[in-house]
Amino acid sequence: MIMPPWEGSGITITGVKAILTAPEGTRLVVVKVQTSEPGLYGVGCATFSQRAHAVASAIEDYLAPLVIGRDPGDIEDIWQSCFLSSYWRGGPVLNNALSGIDQALWDIKGKLANVPVYQLFGGKVRRAADVYVHVKGQDVAAVADKITGLIEQGYRHVRAQPMSPGRLDMAQPTWDGRAYTLAVPRMFDYLRSELGSEIELIHDVHERLSPIDAIALAKNLEPYDLYFLEDLFAPEDHEYLRMLRAQSPIAIASGELYVNQQEYVPLVRDRLIDFIRVHVSALGGLTPARKLATLCEFFGVKTAWHGPDDVSPVGHMAQLHLDLSVSNFGIHEAHLFGDRAREVFPGLAEVRDGALWSNDNPGLGIDVDEAEAARYPYEDHPLNGGWPTVRTADGTIVRP
Repeated sequence: MIMPPWEGSGITITGVKAILTAPEGTRLVVVKVQTSEPGLYGVGCATFSQRAHAVASAIEDYLAPLVIGRDPGDIEDIWQSCFLSSYWRGGPVLNNALSGIDQALWDIKGKLANVPVYQLFGGKVRRAADVYVHVKGQDVAAVADKITGLIEQGYRHVRAQPMSPGRLDMAQPTWDGRAYTLAVPRMFDYLRSELGSEIELIHDVHERLSPIDAIALAKNLEPYDLYFLEDLFAPEDHEYLRMLRAQSPIAIASGELYVNQQEYVPLVRDRLIDFIRVHVSALGGLTPARKLATLCEFFGVKTAWHGPDDVSPVGHMAQLHLDLSVSNFGIHEAHLFGDRAREVFPGLAEVRDGALWSNDNPGLGIDVDEAEAARYPYEDHPLNGGWPTVRTADGTIVRP
């Protein structure tokens, strides 16, 4: 390790560990950064469920030696040092490993200052962060019934999906893109007729259509006033966004699979999207996410960070501090964690009245109980957590 040419605070990083746990079945990776100050440590999210062990190795075998002995307050310098240390930089494995350390350092800085991290980002600009939750159903009536129940609980934003291939089931159903493009507009026609116009509706294509079919779907969904339509195109097809913008006013969210600035900067700069959907830990943590949020603000793009169950509770809390402190916040994708996750991660924020509320504790406001985490090891899986392929009837693999 090469120390920077300046004096530190006297506090140093003494240990870095990856904590692997799956209280709800999804493989989570959380980092704990320990310091020389008794009782002072930080936690951060490094979750890349499909390559969890690779991330853990990157954390403990490659990044830990770079940061042990450093002053935990030097967040920007540590981030840049770690990012450049591999020479071939970027990618979801290395970025998630870096994110775990980065978020933990912000947690430590907040604890040292005795303030929530959002105060370090300039303070609150809203009381709480509106959320959206997911609804699937075997038929449109079932989807409508579930959404009605959520409206009664105070939710104002819902992502509506027909049943689709799952993540870890080895026996995947055949994907029929034509049937899907016909079913989705029918679903939203029914939902609007049953639920009215007050509820904000969202839909995620998951890049499973050809670009031309995706554009046609977007145009067919215009009458239903979606809050946004997500991931119409894969990152390698993002130039089709220009074609879509010329033909449709529908609000677009994209960026879930983007892991470097060369991918997302043109979309923001050229105003080709309305919501940025980057997975904060795959981007490298809070340090680059704050910069991305500022870039988006300059171009009228709102934040909608990726946030299903394969973002850990620690990651959701880190995102909440961004949500509360940026003026161009759009929506927080929420996962409603159960009792097991709350036992492993004490301090997880509460969802009420359709929004996520900070507990206002110092740092990120959340902890990890290592003893509880150890009770929920990763489940055995034939692909070690990887996603099985989705195929059409003739056997062709479908993205993603």
